Amino acid sequence: MGYYRSKLETERLIAGSGLPWTVLRATQFHDLIARGCAALARLPVLPVPAATSFQPVDAGEVAARLAELAAEAPAGRVPDMAGPQVRTAADHRRVQPVGLPGRAAAALRRGDNLAPGRACGRVTFEEFLGGHR
Repeated sequence: MGYYRSKLETERLIAGSGLPWTVLRATQFHDLIARGCAALARLPVLPVPAATSFQPVDAGEVAARLAELAAEAPAGRVPDMAGPQVRTAADHRRVQPVGLPGRAAAALRRGDNLAPGRACGRVTFEEFLGGHR
């Protein structure tokens, strides 16, 4: 996907700049998953990429971690940050798995968008949807 490709290229430029830097990677934010589902929810069956999972994280928690990192010395690539739950796309509704071609879809099927060993977020997707704040 172009979005992720440009993020990776930006990371490479920063790392190669000679300047001190810190990069925190995070899994998808709850609101991104919710907006995507809402856009497709009008259909009787929700089409989702086949054999994929997500580990959404609260944007406020990521912002708090970024603020902590900004107050510290540059650290290069720090451990990723992920939400507390790995969820399949079929968790809440009848879905129709749709096989998508390409490297980005293959990366989703491999779980490259997950960080189960870094589940440091606390807000679950259900809590996010329920307006946990």
